[in-house]
Amino acid sequence: MALTATLEHPLDTPADVLSLARAKQRAANAAEAELLEAAVQWCVLHPAESLDEAATWSVFRGFGDKPVCLAGEGAPFVTEFAVVEFAAGLGKSEDAGRAYLAEALELRYRLPKLWAKVTDLDLPAWKARSLARRTLHLPKKGAAFVDTHVAPVASTIGPAALERLLEEALVRFDPDEAQRVATERAEARHVTIQSRQVSFDGHVDVWATLDLADALDLDDALTKGAARLEALGCTDTLDARRSVALGDMARRQMSLEFDTDPKPLVVHVHQRPDGTLDDITRVENTRGFVLTSQLADWCTRAARSTTANTITVKPVIDLNARIHVEAYEVPDRLSTQTRLRDHHCVFPWCTRPAHATSRIDDDHVIPHARGGPTATENIAPLCRRHHRAKTHAGWSQQSPSPGTFQWRSPTGLTYRVDHHGTHDLGPEPPPPQPHEAPVP
Repeated sequence: MALTATLEHPLDTPADVLSLARAKQRAANAAEAELLEAAVQWCVLHPAESLDEAATWSVFRGFGDKPVCLAGEGAPFVTEFAVVEFAAGLGKSEDAGRAYLAEALELRYRLPKLWAKVTDLDLPAWKARSLARRTLHLPKKGAAFVDTHVAPVASTIGPAALERLLEEALVRFDPDEAQRVATERAEARHVTIQSRQVSFDGHVDVWATLDLADALDLDDALTKGAARLEALGCTDTLDARRSVALGDMARRQMSLEFDTDPKPLVVHVHQRPDGTLDDITRVENTRGFVLTSQLADWCTRAARSTTANTITVKPVIDLNARIHVEAYEVPDRLSTQTRLRDHHCVFPWCTRPAHATSRIDDDHVIPHARGGPTATENIAPLCRRHHRAKTHAGWSQQSPSPGTFQWRSPTGLTYRVDHHGTHDLGPEPPPPQPHEAPVP
């Protein structure tokens, strides 16, 4: 629908459009400020002290609700399961919800001058949150120092000036931490290979922070390796040849080491209903798929080199078949089937991958003690934290069909989780009232 069709007055001139945009921006700023205030109030209603009033055996054993420290020194503790429900209610992952509450509490209790500017609509909430994020690690006096100096210029302060102020606060009020940070930065060199974020065509991102001398040597080696590939007839671009040269360098280095085995590569190939192989293949311990045709290149590479990755193609698993056992323990074949089906924790908004190396439990949707079968339709992956929330915090779960899950929060909000993600269904409708016959 066109924007003008939704407005009381048509937008005939640029000035009309700009006036509308400014009004909407002011309304959005006010709404964000109110949301921050609501976040603080949610924490006030769920203080850690409330756990003392409702202490149970499970709490003392460490399985129930716990107090958590979200913001810096001087901000109140809140209950862990309150964080879980707030995040779900706002359509956020638990980590994102936890971060939002932390920033709200940081502003309210440790950065009062910035908080006042937000509530007076003199500072956009998003910018105040970004500032609060940077002071979480500071001691109480350090946060107050930053608040005093930043509040008058919060709308205009640049990243460099803010960084200098944060470093000054750290050195002034926590010299031991400042020394630790300095040591940490000296050890910040790294090479990161994002192997869990593989693209459909079998590529991953790599980034690094190196000592300058090491970086120059690496650059020279990649340049020479790319030139050798070009001389051998490779027609790829220079950047592509440099990436291939890096892999060749790694394989040559592995051939010089003793007791060094290549990392195995495990793939799951699925069948279509007609029995033919699917066009995509899932790579274990990643969040993505590759084209099945990519397997040919990997297998050829493995065959011609003793140092290339070993390729293991798992037997085809029918994700629609029903697996059922009488025991409570979930067998490997059922665990593998449901994790391949669901890919990640099935709690609302959670994206923790369900591969075998993560902290994921094979949960009975209907508890086994209440007659829930150990079967395909009743097993789902839940990360440890959300498993605890389901068991101890009043969340309920149903599975109307394999791979689809209905959740109800302690306050009555409902969600559906399926292969399309999480769907916020809103508050649970009240039960129908019984019909009363008229009194004669």
